[in-house]
Amino acid sequence: MIYITGDTHGDFGTRLYYLDRFSPAHNDTLIILGDAGINFNLNESDYNLKKELAKEYITFFCVHGNHEARPFTIPSYREVHYRGAVAYQEPEFPNLIFAKDGEIYDFDGKKTIVIGGAYSVDKEFRLTYGWQWFPDEQPSAEIKQYVEQQLDAADWNV
Repeated sequence: MIYITGDTHGDFGTRLYYLDRFSPAHNDTLIILGDAGINFNLNESDYNLKKELAKEYITFFCVHGNHEARPFTIPSYREVHYRGAVAYQEPEFPNLIFAKDGEIYDFDGKKTIVIGGAYSVDKEFRLTYGWQWFPDEQPSAEIKQYVEQQLDAADWNV
């Protein structure tokens, strides 16, 4: 079964309560569209969150949000094959998967292309208050070009 949720911003309490209550199967997936908050601080708090999520049976499939670093910029992530496409995973946390922009994933016969990180208008506000801003929050020209190539190859019009 596939479950879909929006931004968590690192607060998985409601989702974990849901998982505890309904006991999803090992092959189920929770798709997080947007800011998961898993790679936000790039420190021990992120590591502790990952350890907590790794205890769950379900796979967390994260689409990159604005307010966290893209996995390919973090040395501990490796490319893996997931649902017919390339994704990112840290070997220590096999049930935490991050989508690779432009890849086409197959979720039980439903295919979707991923591009994470939309235009964020709060950059100056966050910097003014000393909050974190990731240079790779927005998709680069190369990422956008790759997405367009994938759409063309799949004969998808958007």
